[in-house]
Amino acid sequence: MIAALLAISALMLAILLDLIIGDPSPWKPWKRIYNLHPIVWLGQLTKKLEPHFKTQNATLEKFNGILLALIIIGIITIPTYIGIHYLYIFFGAIAYLIIALVLFKLTICIKLETDGAIAVAKALEVNDLVEAKKYAHFSRRDSTNLSGPQIGSAVIESMVENLTDFKLSPFIYYAFFGLPGAVAFRAINTLDGMVGFKDNEHINTGWFSANLDNIVNYIPSRFTAVLMIISAALLGYDYKAAWQIAKRDHTRVQSRNHGWQMAAIAGALHIQLEKPGRYTVGDPLEVITHDKILKSLNVRDLSIVLCILIVIPVIIIIGLYLPWLWGLPL
Repeated sequence: MIAALLAISALMLAILLDLIIGDPSPWKPWKRIYNLHPIVWLGQLTKKLEPHFKTQNATLEKFNGILLALIIIGIITIPTYIGIHYLYIFFGAIAYLIIALVLFKLTICIKLETDGAIAVAKALEVNDLVEAKKYAHFSRRDSTNLSGPQIGSAVIESMVENLTDFKLSPFIYYAFFGLPGAVAFRAINTLDGMVGFKDNEHINTGWFSANLDNIVNYIPSRFTAVLMIISAALLGYDYKAAWQIAKRDHTRVQSRNHGWQMAAIAGALHIQLEKPGRYTVGDPLEVITHDKILKSLNVRDLSIVLCILIVIPVIIIIGLYLPWLWGLPL
């Protein structure tokens, strides 16, 4: 039972730590601090190693892509598993708890995204597109020529995608496989973000990373959509449309997984999400205003709470019977 209590405590304290201090922004004036983030180091290491795995033979280059992914995942996962095992044995539960909450905090991101979304919502409320575009960059989309509703769409899309990638998937893998599972997921997700593209440069070295990310997010992404629909119902939004649009439109986007969340929120809020020239999801029954961003935040936050309530029993069961999965002694 001690293992379960430590795991739950680390989970809750890590979330609290994130809500208090958040993460440094990847844009000025915090970029230098952001570059010190261990996950950023992992991404930079991936980019530095990738050229050494390139070859003129496409088949061999794909095999090299597998080796690249296994090296990056192993670099962070194996030391975590061994380290926390012996940390607990030699230094005890308190030392383990401190390191565990810090490490798990590095796999999630809530406050930074929340602050950015609220800033965009406030700017759109007064129709200040210049200000909105300053904060819309966290959606990783060039906002130069976007209208207010298109900026709102980009923010909402990013928010629901990240609900899986930076919240619920880490929670799920942490519950079943402890810190090693959470950091392994973060490594896989980082690999996808660095090399998992279908352009000429990454089509071979990144194919395994991209497909591995699709696999590990397959169940969590659909689980996220279900929690979003339940949250929409509890919040008084249109949960029936959320389910209908999720079924209808989840294939409209290139991602095999993120379409479910995007379509669900579009249906729940009666909006159409759009990436100009690429796709549209949902029906444009209502205009995307600042209020839609705030409602999306409500859905996101309640989904996080529901997920925590679901994973806690899993943590208790694993902690009681299979703590070795987390790297803890029996």
